[in-house]
Amino acid sequence: MPRPSARIALTVAASLVPMLALAGSVFLNGVKIDGVTNTRFEKATVRIDAEGNVHIDAPGYAARVTTVTPTPAASPGRITQRYWLVTEQTTPGMTDFDIDVYVNSRWLRRLRNNEDQVVMDITSQLRPGANAVTLIARKQSTGSRRSTSSGNVFKVIIGEGNEGGGNVMIDTPLIRFQKTAADAQDATEEFTLTTR
Repeated sequence: MPRPSARIALTVAASLVPMLALAGSVFLNGVKIDGVTNTRFEKATVRIDAEGNVHIDAPGYAARVTTVTPTPAASPGRITQRYWLVTEQTTPGMTDFDIDVYVNSRWLRRLRNNEDQVVMDITSQLRPGANAVTLIARKQSTGSRRSTSSGNVFKVIIGEGNEGGGNVMIDTPLIRFQKTAADAQDATEEFTLTTR
């Protein structure tokens, strides 16, 4: 037979089980505060009603209900914007430069001096965070130059953008690279593109 103190503890534990199963909500001065933890109320009156709700009447304390709408956060490891590469040439073929594009040390493509405008979604080639973009311009003339005018320009623009109605609009240009027909030397530029 258990000792008297063990019987009392067993009786108290047995009587608490039904109370926990029927536990109601907790109210502070009439405001429901279920889920509040690690809080101490001084000079308070505590009352438990027939439904098991705990009512705390504590002058000097206030509680209010607010609605919090979580803002959608970008998932770690996920790019939420679209990134585009777009070329512009004043007159295709006049600068005599082809431009190789590398993203994170991987060759993406060659932008040809004599091709029409290139519009390319490069989002799938990028990783979340910082990306290394390298543009290498190589002079292609084998004989006399077609032009030496700085007005003949070959531009590469990379940035955040959107597509709609068959058009692409770059909202935030992040990388700008250009060569003109007046340039005679090959050129390499490295950029850091940080995705969002």
